[in-house]
Amino acid sequence: MRTINTDTITANIKEMCIEANYQLSEDMKCGIHKAYDSECSFLGKQILGQLKENMEIAKTENIPICQDTGMAVVFIKLGQDVHVEGVSLEQAINQGIREGYKEGYLRKSIVGDPLIRKNTNDNTPGVIHYEIIQGDKMEITVAPKGFGSENMSRIFMLKPADGAEGVKNAVLETVKLAGPNACPPMIVGVGIGGDFEKCAILAKKALTRNINEYSEIDHIKNLEIELLNQINKLGIGPAGLGGTSTALGVNIETYPTHIAGLPVAVNICCHVNRHITRII
Repeated sequence: MRTINTDTITANIKEMCIEANYQLSEDMKCGIHKAYDSECSFLGKQILGQLKENMEIAKTENIPICQDTGMAVVFIKLGQDVHVEGVSLEQAINQGIREGYKEGYLRKSIVGDPLIRKNTNDNTPGVIHYEIIQGDKMEITVAPKGFGSENMSRIFMLKPADGAEGVKNAVLETVKLAGPNACPPMIVGVGIGGDFEKCAILAKKALTRNINEYSEIDHIKNLEIELLNQINKLGIGPAGLGGTSTALGVNIETYPTHIAGLPVAVNICCHVNRHITRII
């Protein structure tokens, strides 16, 4: 049994909130550079050049990549041989978010009641997902999610007979409807299987996967490649102004499901697909 004090968790979450908002992961940086090199549209290439410049300014001047610094989504993989000591784990996580958004001068975007709409003024609470795993480590992934793209996401409760074609149609329909509103080039996270809420979590989790890594399941890998090609033929392009770089990646996660259903969730993220992982 290994003990982790919640002060350590809070300190890491704080740093991760700031780092994720200031710098994109290497796969995302490479994706934008590759899109710039291959973009056929003059205007699309110009926009991608601006995105590259924006990334460099954010990095060198230590400022957020985007003004929407997101709702803090936190994935916790907790080893079953870990004892968490101190305040409650949820308190520790939210305290880290609170400190990170304050010290990093990150926009506070969370309202305490979805109808009354009064800002909490510290970007808490975050959305926290827990998973118990083997071992004596804790894996933390912080993924701040902006809502321009989040608002373009959808869930479909398909019939089993809809099959792979139904999944493709659902993804393409979602991307078409999103158009420029999702700030393309986008990343498309897809969850297939489980039930209503499970497929949505899978889709959100899919966004944290390296865009250069395909699914380990052959037919899902083929589906990722096919969907990316089809999306980039839609002509939406960077900022929705036309071009061949509508999406930088399509990541699909799957889970077993019921004989009577085929749940599909499509969670879109803009080109500022922020996520960072640490193991403590």
